[in-house]
Order: sequence, then structure tokens, then C-alpha cells
Amino acid sequence: MKKEGISVDVISLKEGKIKVWKETKWSDEFKVDVIIDNAHATDYDMLVLPGGVMNTDTLRTNQSVVKFVSDFFEQGKPVAAICHAGSILIETGLLKGKQLTSYKSIKTDLINAGADWKDEEVVVDHKLITSRSPKDLPAFCEKIIEALKK
Repeated sequence: MKKEGISVDVISLKEGKIKVWKETKWSDEFKVDVIIDNAHATDYDMLVLPGGVMNTDTLRTNQSVVKFVSDFFEQGKPVAAICHAGSILIETGLLKGKQLTSYKSIKTDLINAGADWKDEEVVVDHKLITSRSPKDLPAFCEKIIEALKK
């Protein structure tokens, strides 16, 4: 997104830096721009939720995160989620009838939440963009850029 000249804020549960888990080890660090308790969906054009088991399991249990994600849906703004990030979407209670994809281990959870799960590299359902895993990043990123340009 930054290569396309799009402004990006990293939002986290606390100030400082976040680390990226890459395959079997910690990788890059990124500065946190906004803590979730100070973030408002009205300030953003889109929400992109990263995947990962540890990350999403922590985020889905935080009520500020769930409200923030729900606000994007309720305001009709694009939401993009990859890999295990679908578990955060489940917590909103807003997936009934939505087509999406995710990492295969949360397929049943998404179906039980009312979603129509597809095994495709990227699924776009109106303003919801989802992908299965990091191997699908090129298609996922392409759809995110398309949505932002609209």
C-alpha cells in the first residue's frame, strides 16, 4: 500500500513496536502509530487485518478491537482479512451470508458463524476482501489496492 502512495497506520493494543512472525521465527518490527483505544473507524478508509494464530487469538478477545472491526462493517467501509484474521471477524457477529475464505483451520468456525466459505486465493464479497494464506498475498494486495482506488 505504501508503494502505491497510500497512508498506513499500524494500530495495536499498546504503544511501541510490533514484531512479525515469519514461518518459524520473529522477523521485522514496525512502529505502532495508534493504540486501539484511540482508533476510530471514521478516521480510516479501510481496515486490513493481518493473520497469524497468536496475533488473531489475542485480538479477537479484545472488546475494543471487536468494536473497531464492527464499526467498519456498520459504516460500509472495506475490510480485508487474511489467513487466521477471519477469527476476529467471527467475533463481530456480522458474517451471516457473507462469502469469504481463510486459512483452512478456521473454515468450520466461519461456516458456524454463518459465512459461505470458499477455497479460493481471494474472495471479494462487496466490501469484504479475504485470502487464505501468505502465498495468496499478491492477489489479496491487488484487490485491496483496487478497493482503495474506488
